[in-house]
This record gives sequence, C-alpha cells and structure tokens, in this order.
Amino acid sequence: MPKVLSYSEQRAREATLLLREVLRELPPVCADFFRAIEPTTRPLTRYVYACDLKLFFRFLADEVPRYADMAPSAWTADAIGTVTARDISMYLDFLTLYIKDDAEITNAELGKMRKLSTLRTFYKYLFKNSLIKADVSLLVDMPKRHEKSIIRLEIDEVARLLDLVESGEPFSEQQKRYNRHIRQRDLAILTLFLGTGIRVSELVGLDIGDLDFELGGFLVTRKGGNQAVLYFPDEVSEVLQDYIRERTQIEAKPGHENALFLSLQNRRISVRAVQVMVKKYATFAAPLKKHLSPHKLRSTFGTNLYHETGDIYVVADVLGHSDVNTTRRHYAAMSDDRRRLAARMVKLRDDPKPAQKASRQPKGPPDALAIEEAATGPERASAEDAPSGSDVAPIQEAGVNPGEVSPQSMPISSDDSE
Repeated sequence: MPKVLSYSEQRAREATLLLREVLRELPPVCADFFRAIEPTTRPLTRYVYACDLKLFFRFLADEVPRYADMAPSAWTADAIGTVTARDISMYLDFLTLYIKDDAEITNAELGKMRKLSTLRTFYKYLFKNSLIKADVSLLVDMPKRHEKSIIRLEIDEVARLLDLVESGEPFSEQQKRYNRHIRQRDLAILTLFLGTGIRVSELVGLDIGDLDFELGGFLVTRKGGNQAVLYFPDEVSEVLQDYIRERTQIEAKPGHENALFLSLQNRRISVRAVQVMVKKYATFAAPLKKHLSPHKLRSTFGTNLYHETGDIYVVADVLGHSDVNTTRRHYAAMSDDRRRLAARMVKLRDDPKPAQKASRQPKGPPDALAIEEAATGPERASAEDAPSGSDVAPIQEAGVNPGEVSPQSMPISSDDSE
C-alpha cells in the first residue's frame, strides 16, 4: 500500500517535479546552483527561484540586442559574466509591465524585490565559486518598499461577516441552497482566520488529526517546514466541533481522506477556493474595503491581539514571523496612535493665556469696564498671576487634570524599548 503523503509532502513533491521541468529551459550552470542551495531551501522556494531565472534569461534574449535569440544552453558562466548592472536595471524596469501568454503581467515593489533577491542569490553563488569575476547584482539598488496601512475589519464588520455566513441573507435563493452545503465549512474557515491568525497556506494543509480539542489547539506546518501548535478560544472550538460532526459524514476522494476542509468535489480545498470564498462574503460585510483576502483576516487577528496585549513579541510568535521586525513594520502604526493619544491627554493649563482670551473677544467699541481698567492701570491681577498661597487655585502639577492619565503612567509597549 503506497504511503499517504501529508499536504506539505505533496506540495514538496509537486514543486520538485516542476523544478526539474523548468531546469530544462535554464543554462546548465543553474543545475549546479540549485544543488548547492538545496540544503538550506525548500522545494517550493527553489521552484520560484527557477521561474525567476527563466524570466531573467528570457528578458536578456528578447530585450537586450547582444543576447538576441540566445538559447539557454548557450549561456555559460563566462556569458553570464558579461551581463552588466545596467542590464539588470533594465530588467527591473521590464518587470513593471510585460506580456506573457497574451496576458499583461505587472510587478510592484515587492515583486521586483523578490526577483532581484533571486538574482543576488544566484550571482553570489557564481562569484563565490569563481565562475564570474564580479557580482554586478550588488550594484543595483533594491527597490524601495512603500509601507501601506493595514487593512482590517472592525469589530462590527467581523460580526456582520460571521452573521452573513450563518444567515445567507444577501444572497439569492439559488445561492442560499448552494451555501447550505458549505455554510458550516465556511464558518469554520473564517472563524479560524479571525480567531488564530493562521495563514491560508497553513489552513488548507490542515488534517483532521491535527486538531486536539482537549488541548484546545491544533498542529500547523509553518513556512519553512517548522511545526507549531496554535491554540484557539472556546468560540472557535465550538464552531470547529460543529463542523467536524458534519465533516465525518463526507466521503472524501482517495488521497484526500485526512483533509480537514474539502471542496464540493470532496477534495482538499485549494488556496484559490478559500480566497474566492473570503471575497464573496467580505463584499457584503465590508463593501467599502476592497480586495479583502485571507491575509486581511489574519491582519485583523494580529491587530486585535496587539491591542489586547501591547506586546509585539507575542504577536510575532503567534503569527509565526521569524523576524520580529516584520511584525513591528506591520503594526508600528498602532503604537504611533497610542503616542498621539497620550499627547492629546496632556494639558498644560486649564484656561488659555490672557492674550489668547483677548484675541477671542469680539472686536468693537470699548465698554465702560475697559475704559476704567485703562485708567487705573494694571492693579488687577489675573488668576494666572496670583501668588502662591492665595485663594486662586494653582495650576495642577504637570498640567494633568484629575482622572486623566499622564504619559509616565501609561504602559510602555515593547516598541518603546529601543
């Protein structure tokens, strides 16, 4: 009986086979490069690298005259050494918009950064092994990444999203009949995203045996192949148990018996299917927030967790970020909001300055009181000028009113520790 592979093992096997196909269209030296990085990379990473290199050599053959129509087999290490930093800069510009299979492909900063990173890894290997005289990829600046605000759901939008799944209110009668077959599954998926911050690639790889309701958690395979236990609250546990009772009644297709979430074809659900499902419900729950995706639901969880704990390291650990700076970059804006709130809570004096008071008085002819004050001189002292010990209440220390919180008494988050 053949061994039943886990989802991550199946993905690794598929990526390995795809990599071998792409290698046939790459220069021979690339095969040595992929063997060299195999111990430190995963099959899917190597496959993505191969696709990036294939696109790079295709660009050189199609867009750079001196390499016109150069076949992959003709690219020796010496030929690769003739590529200049200007060629690579032109490649990054090419990535902004190009045609592939009659379709327009675009790359923003993140896509360009990843493809340049692939080239740098490749050139580093060639230079380290003395196959080229210089690493020209280092002469090309990495594209600047422009930070974007976090798109997330508010509390009322989260409640509306889950209510929509249960009721199916905005859908037609035909859609409601269709949704009845997948309602419990969809509710379980959305609840997992919002209650644990799991990645979509991790969610589709879950097996029934990964759940432990006594422990209150499940085993997940993280990016990079590491495994970790994520814990879920009681609300998520109840939804999952309701779904498990329904899932055990479904006979999955061979090879998909262990999958936790199934498609209507009784196969393990795909990442694309989950993305379409999230968008379907989010369109009605939060119509003003475009392009909502599973990752945005993960951001919603991360934001809520950071608001509750104020600990960036806890958020990084739960979300599975290997570098806390990744988490800090995404959620630093919330720390800025807290600092702005602190600034608004501090007052230096109860009333505006006398000059400010005067500037706010309506202009017009002087009244009798003003004439009298001008005649008698500055014998009248304002409350602000009263000496200590007088009946006038002094300005409160540090300018903080009773019941208000000073910056010193506010909890310091880990963001402020640097």
